[in-house]
Amino acid sequence: MKKVLIHNKQELDTVKEEIRISSLFNHPNLHPLLDHAVIEVKGAKEVSWTHEAYLLFPIPAGATLLEKSKTMKGNGEFFSTSDVLNIFSQLCEGLKHMHSFDPPYAHNDVHPGNVIITRKKGLAPLARLMDFETARPARKQMNSPQEAQQLQEWASKHCSEQFRAPELWNCPNNANIDERIDIWSLGCTLFAIMYHTSPFEHVVEEVDGNLELAVINTQIKKWPPGPNPPYPEALHQFITWMLQPQATVRPRIDDIIPHIDKLMAKFGQ
Repeated sequence: MKKVLIHNKQELDTVKEEIRISSLFNHPNLHPLLDHAVIEVKGAKEVSWTHEAYLLFPIPAGATLLEKSKTMKGNGEFFSTSDVLNIFSQLCEGLKHMHSFDPPYAHNDVHPGNVIITRKKGLAPLARLMDFETARPARKQMNSPQEAQQLQEWASKHCSEQFRAPELWNCPNNANIDERIDIWSLGCTLFAIMYHTSPFEHVVEEVDGNLELAVINTQIKKWPPGPNPPYPEALHQFITWMLQPQATVRPRIDDIIPHIDKLMAKFGQ
């Protein structure tokens, strides 16, 4: 159960929009909103909020990918290539559902902390993308410096910086923003599934701690230590393909899924 204390009309509108958008999605790889209620608080002078919202989700029967990765990293463990591809494929299928709406929706904050991993003995892991508080219609046309600045400020508050697309760090005044911001985050998340870290936690040291510069000048020169035998080079190439700084040449989810299917056929056994 997610409880939200609402202090003003802007917060109320934001919660109502989260409920509306969350209610749209129905897919096995998206964590579903089961029920919700927004209650007006009356006569409670001792509190500062005017409404309370309750959003009911299934109780996760597992850990987040972030929690799982921290445990595995501490034990010197890595996911098998098969599990990497399986988890990532499921995230792609969940995002495809969101991107297939007309107009498409972007999650805007894909990262390991927003992925639930459930694993039953003898079965492949089940991955579900959760937390649609940041989900919005994906396509936006910037028509002024003010609009671009507003988008950057929104992203700085709502989108995890280690997984945030370059166009959300430095938004051109005439930019066309679309659902490919999620593809960038997917590439970072695949890196994290494999190596238990984001692509930029070590690169940022090369640019004097400037994460924005590291993201905009994306170039993975050296891959972290991994399992033995190492992951296939094809996975590194796959990540590089998704981490295109220019959104216009970045693949879409319908480009990604056939490619992951080929990788699973080759390396997923």
